[in-house]
Amino acid sequence: MHHPEFPVVTLISALALFFPLPWHLRAGNVAMVAMVFWLFWANIIYFVDSIVWAGNVNIVAVAWCDITTKVIIGANVALPAACLAVCVHLEQLASVRSVLTTKSSKQRRQLIEAALCFGLPIIVMALHYTVQGHRFDVIEDYGCRPSTYVSWPAILLIWVLPLLLAILTLGFATAAFTHFMRRRVDFARHLENRSALTTTRYMRLIIMSAVQMVWGVAITSYALWFATLTYRPYTNWADVHFDFSRIDQYVVLLTPPELLTNLEVLWWAVPVSTWIFILFFAFGHDAMAEYRACVLWFRRRVLRQQVVEKHNAISSIGSRPAIRPPPISSFGGMSMSTLVANDKGKSSATLPLPPSPPLARTKAEGYEASSPHSVSEYTASPTESSFHTPPGGLDAPPPFEASHFPHPPRHPVYDTKAHDLA
Repeated sequence: MHHPEFPVVTLISALALFFPLPWHLRAGNVAMVAMVFWLFWANIIYFVDSIVWAGNVNIVAVAWCDITTKVIIGANVALPAACLAVCVHLEQLASVRSVLTTKSSKQRRQLIEAALCFGLPIIVMALHYTVQGHRFDVIEDYGCRPSTYVSWPAILLIWVLPLLLAILTLGFATAAFTHFMRRRVDFARHLENRSALTTTRYMRLIIMSAVQMVWGVAITSYALWFATLTYRPYTNWADVHFDFSRIDQYVVLLTPPELLTNLEVLWWAVPVSTWIFILFFAFGHDAMAEYRACVLWFRRRVLRQQVVEKHNAISSIGSRPAIRPPPISSFGGMSMSTLVANDKGKSSATLPLPPSPPLARTKAEGYEASSPHSVSEYTASPTESSFHTPPGGLDAPPPFEASHFPHPPRHPVYDTKAHDLA
């Protein structure tokens, strides 16, 4: 066994893809789910092949090889197709051409993405039979690999099509990023009005797709260059499919070093693409929330522990709310109605408003006329109004002469608690 790291790398890569999967499933993002689907099965195929054919080229599990070689062909097209679907959607969200997302428009977009991410790869898998020279190849330590009769139809189908999808993806990613740079100030509000994405998620999707396609263009170009070294003309169907049922076997000791290098580079392309995806989505805020939820579920359901989430524990203690600055009124001061609205719902511990002395010795009518607002507007609850009633009732005369105490200025009354928190 020349590559003991192969099964370890592929198994870890396949399992790590499940970390960001729940968020994409709930969001209904068909393109991202398709990317996980194809990368997962590509890693599983490489994992099984690296174990079954470790140090041997035995012809076993023929049906497995017939299926997996087609899946490998489809995965080469599915990954750039999924990235293209992501970037097209992001460009539409950021452009002025986009409209508000409705249920019907979302379903229509999901159907288009499903056709692009699953329908197109299946078509390519079926068309590969036209350029399939023989059944498949078995390579020591690598397992089953698809056989391709390198001719101009094969170049267009197997290598040019993924390159075209990757170039289109980079174009839409550039356009989406340009929209973001032109309207950085109101971009967040513009984005929230059209989808559930945030600016951080938006940029993460764009950068991930661009990095995937730059990597994909490099790998596909290298594979195309190496394939053209064995280019043959496509003569006729009988010649291309002559002795179609044969299975070629490649032993490491008898295989040219150039071919082994090509095989190893293309093999590592799948784990690298997988970890590009994982690094962008498995360590974000959404993924961390998923991990915490899984841990809490395990502790509650399996370990039967009484777990209290942190935010619930803090709120039960009675944490102080954040103070928001009230809006500015047309006179340059703070809006009185905003202060009243902010005070509603607070505890009765708010200090009462002292009564304003009257301008002259009057009865109840004169006292009430001197106050532009009722006392209940400034209190936290209606029960506090009793603390603001003048001694002796409203019919009793004020205890002081107006000439001794001028009328205080009419300014907003601040909550003492709010000043302590500011």
